[in-house]
Amino acid sequence: GLGAVLGYLVAGVVMGPFGFKLVKDPASVLTFSELGVVMLLFVIGLELSPQRLWVMRRQVFGLGGLQVVLSALAIGAIVAWLGLGWQASLVIGLGLALSSTAVGLQILAERKELTTSYGRLAFAILLFQDLAAIPLLALIPLLGHGNSTAPPFDAVMKAIGMIALVVIGGRLLLKQLFRAVAWTQMGEVFTATSLLVVVGTAWLMQFGGLSMGLGSFLAGVLLADSEFRHELEAQIDPFKGLLLGLFFIAVGMSIDLHRVMAEPGLIAAGVGALLLLKSLVLVALGWRPGKLPWREALMLGAVLALGGEFAFVVFGDAYRHGLIDVVLRDRLVAIVGVSMALTPLSVIALSRLLREMPEEKPPERAADVIDHEYPRVIIAGFGRMGQIVGRMLRAQKIPFTALEHSVEQVALSRRFGNMIYFGDPSKPELLRAAHADRAEVFVLTTDDPEATVRTARLLRRQYPHLKVYARARNRQHAFKLMDLGVEVIRETFHSSLDLGQQVMEELGVPHEAALERRERFREHDEALLREQHLVYDDEAALIATSQQAFNDLATLFEADEPERGP
Repeated sequence: GLGAVLGYLVAGVVMGPFGFKLVKDPASVLTFSELGVVMLLFVIGLELSPQRLWVMRRQVFGLGGLQVVLSALAIGAIVAWLGLGWQASLVIGLGLALSSTAVGLQILAERKELTTSYGRLAFAILLFQDLAAIPLLALIPLLGHGNSTAPPFDAVMKAIGMIALVVIGGRLLLKQLFRAVAWTQMGEVFTATSLLVVVGTAWLMQFGGLSMGLGSFLAGVLLADSEFRHELEAQIDPFKGLLLGLFFIAVGMSIDLHRVMAEPGLIAAGVGALLLLKSLVLVALGWRPGKLPWREALMLGAVLALGGEFAFVVFGDAYRHGLIDVVLRDRLVAIVGVSMALTPLSVIALSRLLREMPEEKPPERAADVIDHEYPRVIIAGFGRMGQIVGRMLRAQKIPFTALEHSVEQVALSRRFGNMIYFGDPSKPELLRAAHADRAEVFVLTTDDPEATVRTARLLRRQYPHLKVYARARNRQHAFKLMDLGVEVIRETFHSSLDLGQQVMEELGVPHEAALERRERFREHDEALLREQHLVYDDEAALIATSQQAFNDLATLFEADEPERGP
């Protein structure tokens, strides 16, 4: 229950040069396994069309930029206070402001929270951090001792040219390339081409002095609106999973246990300060400009407070250019590595703590005043099914009153011109206000099965004259409603009959025969429902009637088969 990331990191520590020394050169493994991060960013790019990316510009550049600047200033100020020069403080602040894209996104994916509000904001911040790492690496030589020259003009032009080549060339060529490959109908060629595109765009970006992940991300974005998007994701996903696992193992190998054991207090203080400072910045940004609920803002802080894999590269470059010494580099790398290992645990601990602190519900809104005095029909639950019933009644000019317990659904329906009233239909006072005593039919299409049964019981007790039709989620739900004398409409039953008929016709069954078999199945299943209603609290009897019904239906259909010749 601790997540795969922590397991990979621990495995890396055990196998690495500071454990059993099964692998003595983790740097080479880390370099190769970075392809896992590259493929992860390609798959993420496939989920983001250029239009969606433009919509996210405020989160990416606004909140992402604020997070990097504020975190770098806070960390850099502490480092400067400890006595280091402003150049080293700036590089350390910026290096530690970046979070691990691989760890953060993997945790969100494992928890199925990438599509939550805080998950989307976390992704936007990580995307900006990947972009910010590029100028940071270009800045380090300028700040280094004995090197104050600007990057050569040809290097800048090469970087711009590579971005233009990937964007323009990818827009013009990638879809045509995959159409040609798909035409061959050879799965292995499609797989090889997918890998070529991911690794090729990453190499082009690296050749231009930029991040490999940026190249693969751009390639994914360019293919996001193509017909090959899902096939590409399916082809890349196994390689991504293997290489990401290897990447986390390589990060675990890179944690210098000797340094941690030699200075446990210093490393622990560094990790604690890093997680605390970045968490405070992230929670504040998520809560106010990001408009997240405080619980989600806390989760954002827990997921992104760690250091990032780019820090290994940044601090290595800073050491080579004389900004920090080897001891400080090893301390910083150890702090980043330990923060990565602690993040899955801190996320689990925080989520469990939040589960034990139930969210305070806002004060319940009072029900609307209902001014429709003579409805022939009352519809409780104005979602998908209720709206269709309402539209049909309106077309026949039959007056009805619609009740809905979801504030959002009420607001949405009223924007489209529907007269709908807010309130809980399972409360007697709302039914009185809706003049249920004057109605002829009550239609129950609420989402919650238990609420549907409660309302049906109340209607049967207080308004026995009403004809009640109710939406049933499944057979067990239908049985409970049938106990109350309610006419049951199973929500997927009739659409499934339509689908079955169309499939039979597509497979060559004549229209009349398919329609007749559909009706025969409907009659058979409705009869079975009534029969099972008598024994639904006896599981053995239910199983026996189901098996017998299957055999009876097979016999019925076999009787329709034309006689075959000898």
